[in-house]
Amino acid sequence: MPNGKVGGLGDVIRDLPMALASRGLSVAVVTPAYGLFAQLPGARRCAEVGVDFAGSEHSVGVYEVPSSHDAAQHYVLDHPRFAPRGPGRIYTDDPSEGPFATDASKFAFFCSASAAALVHKSLPMPDVLHLHDWQTALVLLLREYQPAAAPLKKLRTVLTIHNLAMQGVRPLRGYDSAFETWFPDLEYDEALVTDPRWTDCVNPLAIGIRLSDAVNTVSPSYASEILEPSDPACGFSGGEGLESDLRKASATGRLSGILNGCTYPPRVSRDPEWEQVLAAMRAEVTQWIAGESPMSSAHYLADKRLAVLSATRPRLLLTSIGRITAQKVRLFRERTASGSSALEDILAMIGPSGLFVMVGSGEPDYERYLSSVAGRYEQFLFLNGYSDSVAELLYAGGDLFLMPSSFEPCGISQMLAMRAGQLCVVHGVGGLKDTVTDGVSGFVFHGDTPTAQADAFAAKVSLALDLRNSSIGRWQRMQRAAAAARFDWNESAAAYEQNVYGFRHA
Repeated sequence: MPNGKVGGLGDVIRDLPMALASRGLSVAVVTPAYGLFAQLPGARRCAEVGVDFAGSEHSVGVYEVPSSHDAAQHYVLDHPRFAPRGPGRIYTDDPSEGPFATDASKFAFFCSASAAALVHKSLPMPDVLHLHDWQTALVLLLREYQPAAAPLKKLRTVLTIHNLAMQGVRPLRGYDSAFETWFPDLEYDEALVTDPRWTDCVNPLAIGIRLSDAVNTVSPSYASEILEPSDPACGFSGGEGLESDLRKASATGRLSGILNGCTYPPRVSRDPEWEQVLAAMRAEVTQWIAGESPMSSAHYLADKRLAVLSATRPRLLLTSIGRITAQKVRLFRERTASGSSALEDILAMIGPSGLFVMVGSGEPDYERYLSSVAGRYEQFLFLNGYSDSVAELLYAGGDLFLMPSSFEPCGISQMLAMRAGQLCVVHGVGGLKDTVTDGVSGFVFHGDTPTAQADAFAAKVSLALDLRNSSIGRWQRMQRAAAAARFDWNESAAAYEQNVYGFRHA
């Protein structure tokens, strides 16, 4: 749906149902309407369901919206509670009210509405109920403890963890956004719903891991990494406090890792004209500026830099596209043995005749850091936002894609860069390790500490640039290997069908 995709989870919800449907399964996707999607052209109101939530009865509209595959239906649930901060806002950042305060209430209501709609047959009753991340995990709690949701116990349930770092933890009681406020009459086992670290809080993701019939993550390596304790000092995500629950799931055969796929159109754009790339970036930044008052310093710097960039393509074009979070960009800021940050070391390598373009938005502290570097280095262009059209051109036109995530459940950006034949430098963790082969289809670095990782990152970029200068034949062979790599959604769908859904073809 337009404006309905956020991150890798959005890619999975868009692409996996199509792949499952292509294998002959009937699939129905259910999401909140977010105050927007029930008004899409072709949306059809097909039911209304009563939902008891937070001590009140609510009427929720059930709409079917157009889908791109006949065997994959898409439903949205419509109610003002799904758009608490205005239409189209998928997630809300409200740290002053405590992490996840608005979103936790919104998704707890979505779980209640989904369970009610299934029980009242306002949605198709499936054989398998596939839930994604903490936002949907409370359906399992209602299935376990709410008498009205008892019919859901006959369904097989699967929970996919896209990012264990996000768990939706909220207080058990005492707040408007709290577990007992949402479900005031529910009788439950407190030990089952509480967070293992903060026992006065509910942990939706922990509930999902404890109560689902099967749990999977989005790459085999990440499924192994989350069994170990986290180590914040070195950026290692690990089990994020839930490693004990995950080990129990693994010991009973309920935990697996299935690599996400990537779509491969018949023709993949490659090597666009630099004038086209430049024009697209300028147009996007102009739109961002027009939509802001006052203009951010990041947009101001980008606009000034774009105005003076040469119409001739840079000798070397480095790219990076993704959310600006500690997970994604911490190692850019980490200091190396040189005393400078890894980012500054890399900018020194490419010199004024090269250009590094980074695209993304996210945590203000990291945005400010990247803006400050952009103000000091003319070979660094920070586009503080996101644009599909700009991203596609940079995937197709870049020489080297940098993705030094401290941890990475799967990652899609590296797949998209590889698809276009752009080689990647990645940290050897999670799905990055499962998709990029060092020296064959890209470059992989490792390190036991943040400083060692930053040093290894900068060194691997230097090695890649030296290879491009000294052995163009090998560089091109690696480009062809990257472009030929396939992470096929049909293979992922087959693994879901057989390994977690429990279906077997005759």
